Amino acid sequence: MARESGCKEHPLIKEFKRSMNGVIRRKLMEAETQPSLIEQWYRRAIALDRNWRENKRKEERLREKKESSGALTPRLNNQEAHKQILPWPQVWPRRHETPQQ
Repeated sequence: MARESGCKEHPLIKEFKRSMNGVIRRKLMEAETQPSLIEQWYRRAIALDRNWRENKRKEERLREKKESSGALTPRLNNQEAHKQILPWPQVWPRRHETPQQ
């Protein structure tokens, strides 16, 4: 579509940057050398996207491996977590009772 639009490089690059994923755009903008042609923007954005997706797949596999080996501790619900944080029994007066002095 870009080729058929008849637009020059700068408007195409501007529109491409506007429409791309924010994380990828930021990485491209923070690069030491920015692409100067639209084809370079396409190639770099695709490479970053592929790297990001591959990294996510590796993280998922690692997480699944840890979960299957039991390396991760199970999460506690709020009540269980509260019991672990407070080493002494916590007794609170009921609403209709007043604390004894």
